Amino acid sequence: MTVTTNLDKVRILVVGDVMLDRYWFGDVSRISPEAPVPVVRIERREARLGGAANVARNAAALGAQAGLLGIVGNDEAGDEVQQLLEGDGIRSYLKRDEAISTIIKLRVIGRQQQMVRIDFEEAPTDTVLRDKLLQFKALLADYDVIVLSDYAKGSLVAVADMIAAARAAGKVVMVDPKGDDFTRYTGATMLTPNKSEFKHIVGSWSSEEQLSAKAQALRAQLKLDALLLTRSEEGMTLYTDGAQFHMPAQAREVFDVSGAGDTVIATMACMLGTGAGWQEAVETANRAGGIVVGKLGTATVTREELFPS
Repeated sequence: MTVTTNLDKVRILVVGDVMLDRYWFGDVSRISPEAPVPVVRIERREARLGGAANVARNAAALGAQAGLLGIVGNDEAGDEVQQLLEGDGIRSYLKRDEAISTIIKLRVIGRQQQMVRIDFEEAPTDTVLRDKLLQFKALLADYDVIVLSDYAKGSLVAVADMIAAARAAGKVVMVDPKGDDFTRYTGATMLTPNKSEFKHIVGSWSSEEQLSAKAQALRAQLKLDALLLTRSEEGMTLYTDGAQFHMPAQAREVFDVSGAGDTVIATMACMLGTGAGWQEAVETANRAGGIVVGKLGTATVTREELFPS
């Protein structure tokens, strides 16, 4: 049975900070008389799933059965997130928080260049977070791989409890981490920090040997099966027990790196869900990352792009 056939059977639950990415596209032909800034005349608007929702979207684009557990406001943006999930065939477990607005990242694009990004965000309330944890535990039996997508927006404050519950249930648990304290991710199957996130935790390094030692020390400290370090133009390196595997970057042309980490962790989750080994999974994820950075904004990779016949 092929990997692409197996992908249809993979069940992935994504949990984390749900966002709505809005793009306003326009033409730039003059400078404002009010301030030395360009005037963008908006011609087209587009909305896409962002944050944890983009991870679920990437998994669904590869054919996996994806579910999303997250928090949005009881507002128009929350309705739009729900509609986009339905359109992409993602099972929605959205919790509506009456006290907050849905997180929105608004990007204004002029002549294919991002001119400005405007963020709207509020942390969810304790009551909704408690409900979310209860629902998470109830959903575990229905999924094989759990992806915890932490954007440090407040919806994963119970991440340690989630990891413990998922691991006790025998699930593969993958975490895209954020913040100053990675100890709350102890016991996960794998962490996928980028280079700056990793450096913030372990400090600088002056050689590959020193980097490897720091990565393996952190992996052992956090009791992880693997640590995947994404390194932008340097590619990515996977550290497992007593071994490491490096993949050089595969991007032909880097157009937009936003959301690339979402694509990488979603692809890794899909591949591990099919029973693929670490090396095959990271090779495929690296290929997916190389494809998606050639697209504008938070984008996905299709199964046909990743596995051309």
